[in-house]
Amino acid sequence: MGQAGTAAFGGGGVFHGKVIGPFGVAEYNRTRNVFCAGIAAYTRVSDRTEAAMSDNALSPQKNHRRLAETLVDRFAQRMRDGVLVRGEKLPSEIHIMEAEGVSRTVVRDALSRMQAAGLVETRHGVGTFVLDMPPPEGFSVGPATIATVADVLNLLEFRLSLEVEAAGLAAQRRSPEALLELKRAFDALLEGPQKSGTTINADFQFHLKIAKASGNAYLIDIMKHLGTKLIPRTRMNSAYTGQSDRNAYLAGINAEHRQIYNAIAEGNVDAARAAMYLHLNGSRMRLRRTQALYSD
Repeated sequence: MGQAGTAAFGGGGVFHGKVIGPFGVAEYNRTRNVFCAGIAAYTRVSDRTEAAMSDNALSPQKNHRRLAETLVDRFAQRMRDGVLVRGEKLPSEIHIMEAEGVSRTVVRDALSRMQAAGLVETRHGVGTFVLDMPPPEGFSVGPATIATVADVLNLLEFRLSLEVEAAGLAAQRRSPEALLELKRAFDALLEGPQKSGTTINADFQFHLKIAKASGNAYLIDIMKHLGTKLIPRTRMNSAYTGQSDRNAYLAGINAEHRQIYNAIAEGNVDAARAAMYLHLNGSRMRLRRTQALYSD
C-alpha cells in the first residue's frame, strides 16, 4: 500500500509531502477491521462480477448497449465541437445506420438516450433536431453534459480537485454542529438500503455535509449545483445484479466513507484528504473497469 493509503488508514505516513500522525489506536483498530471487511467483500463481488461479465462480453444485448453508448459519444462530441449546432436536423436513421455501420435498433436506442439527456428532440413526422449545448465560457453540469460514461469519469476527476481539499478543510474547521450533521448523514447512508432501497441521495447528503463543514460557501454552492448527479452509482448498478452482491459492494463503499468521517471527526487534515482521494479515485477505477468490460 502506498504512502497515501497508509495515511488514510491511520498508520501515519506522508501525503502530498506532509507528515500525517496516526489515529488513536482503539479507533484505528475498529475502523481498520470494518474497512478490511468491506474491501474484502467488495473484492469478492468485483471478481465474481467481472468473471460473469467477461463470460457474456459478446452477448447481443451487451454489444448493442456498447454500440449505442459509442454512438451517443460521437454525436455529443460533434455538438460540443460545434459540428452540429442548435436547430440542425440529424441525418435519417437509415443514413446513420449506413455511416456508422450499426443496426436500426442501435440507432434508435442512441437517439432515445440523447433525448433523455436533453441533447436532441424528435418531432414526429419531421425528424430529430439538436438542442442547446452549454456555452463553453459558462459552467453547467446537467443531463446535457453527463450523457456518457466518459462524462461521468470527467466529473469524478473534477470532484477529486474539489472534494479532497474540502475534506481537509472540514477536518480543520468543523464545528460540533457540523460534525453532528455529518454523523447523521453517515448513519443515514448506512441505513439507506434497509429504509429506501437506495443510497444515492444519502451519499450525496454525506458529501454535501462535508462541504458545509468546510465553511467554504463556494464549495457548498457547487456541491448543491451538482446534486445527486455527482454520484456515479446509477452507472454502476447494472454490474451488480444480485442483492447480496450489491450489499457487499455498498459495504466496501461505506468502509471508505467511514474512513473519511473518522479522519474529519479526529481533525486529522491530511488523513481526511487522503481518505477522500482514495474514495473518489476508487470510484473512478471501478467505473473504468466496468467501462472496459463493456468495450472489449
